[in-house]
Amino acid sequence: MSKKSTAPAGCPCGGPSLATCCGPYIAGAAIAPTAEALMRSRYTAYGQRNEPYLLATWHASTRPTEAIMSDEEKVQWLGLEVKSALRLRQRKADAPDLTQDTVEFVARFKINGRAQRLHEVSNFVREPAEGGLRWFYVDGSFPE
Repeated sequence: MSKKSTAPAGCPCGGPSLATCCGPYIAGAAIAPTAEALMRSRYTAYGQRNEPYLLATWHASTRPTEAIMSDEEKVQWLGLEVKSALRLRQRKADAPDLTQDTVEFVARFKINGRAQRLHEVSNFVREPAEGGLRWFYVDGSFPE
């Protein structure tokens, strides 16, 4: 007989729980305070196949006009490692730019059962939007 845990599962992004981590951002109950928090919530949204949230957090200048997910492609997200957030490296700067940030991460996943990894340096901007200043994903580069 297997024993099921009654403890809440951790957030897919690696946080303590979905309810206290990415959940409020995805539900629209809170605004991601940092580019890293937005990136983590977007990772979680990919796992949930929440295309509306992904598009809403994508900057209008680079937002895709076509669907970003396919029903034929079976994707399973396995884990996220945040390598660095640019602002953390710029702590020595007197006035860090709070309108732009960069987050480097590695996301592991399987597509149709085949293991993959995505190593990206993502660019974010913070702009006025509904509800105040919001972070938006702009684009990314792949260092490998």
